[in-house]
Amino acid sequence: MKSIKLRDSDYKLSYVFGGYSSDSLAERIMDSKAKVLITTDGVWRGEKLLILKSICDEALKKVKKNSHEVECCIVVAHLRRLSSPQSAKSDSTGKTNGVNGTSDNGFDIPEIPWDDDRDCWWHDEVEDAEDKCYPVWMNAEDPLFILYTSGSTGKPKGVLHTTAGYLIYAATTFKYVFDYHPSDVYWCTADVGWITGHTYVVYGPLANGATSIIFEGTPFYPENDRYWAVIDKYKVTQFYTAPTAIRSLMKFGDDLVKKHDLSTLKVLGSVGEPINAEAWLWFYNLVGHGKCSISDTFWQTETGGHVITPLPGATPMKPGSASFPFFGVLPEILDEDGHLVEGEGEGYLVFRQPWPGMMRTLYGNHQRFQSTYFDKFHGYYCTGDVSWF
Repeated sequence: MKSIKLRDSDYKLSYVFGGYSSDSLAERIMDSKAKVLITTDGVWRGEKLLILKSICDEALKKVKKNSHEVECCIVVAHLRRLSSPQSAKSDSTGKTNGVNGTSDNGFDIPEIPWDDDRDCWWHDEVEDAEDKCYPVWMNAEDPLFILYTSGSTGKPKGVLHTTAGYLIYAATTFKYVFDYHPSDVYWCTADVGWITGHTYVVYGPLANGATSIIFEGTPFYPENDRYWAVIDKYKVTQFYTAPTAIRSLMKFGDDLVKKHDLSTLKVLGSVGEPINAEAWLWFYNLVGHGKCSISDTFWQTETGGHVITPLPGATPMKPGSASFPFFGVLPEILDEDGHLVEGEGEGYLVFRQPWPGMMRTLYGNHQRFQSTYFDKFHGYYCTGDVSWF
């Protein structure tokens, strides 16, 4: 692999959302000082073909101009496993039959840009790998990954999570918030490039040995009942998605939902933003047939996992409310002057003691970590969000 060898102490993994521009990718590569970049050759987004390798090449040129160079770019040959979107229309679950880079309707993979001195194919590298891959033992506070926030408040922040605390918290919140049991089939629709995808598509489910669906696509392609068709086909028991998706699917009417068997569902989850009461009730009454618990979860990239959430069968549900804190989380509401809001009222949501899954720093900028989250209210972690009680 271009003779790249990483010492355990040097290893840091930084995930970047695949929909970012080359500028955003370059900024994150430079901030993390990444030496190796892993990407796919391309993906379909509905009927649009995105050649991700081209975006990566543009980013790497910009990085090099700024005096940093990535030593190796590993490319996963993803397109050869897929057919073009048109062939998927015959099956609303998205099943395709393309092999060896050619679809069942003759789709040809476009030429992928290549640098022989830097690029290599994943399948070539794994072919020479040993049959066994032994785990590397890490210390509890060793870095696990860096995940950049969107940067809506300035330069993107590289949130750093560590090995033991994050994994314990991801595993525990997954198990209890979704009431997962060994016979269940869990599905979170989030992109793995965001924290929801990290914690509740990858780490949490895998740490529990969960049967989990990983989804590539949109809720509206090839048909607007894509989600309901997948739930029906794979007998999903826990379904975790965003209020934006729920509201978008509502406008297509109830019939698309009713034509599918969703009777296996036991727990429904909402994530990413507050869910309005109308969407909550539609989700509960139509999708969940009025029998599913709804886990309306509040958390952040920085918190690592759910910090305020109902627990299925144990917490009273209220449309639009994330309800109560998770185990060990101690929230309070403060006014602008830092005074505790007692009784009914609203103010800044803060936490007064740490929990295992919280971030440890902002990569390369601990002072910003301190000033962003702890300086506004001494002795508290400030979420920056308003809450009301």
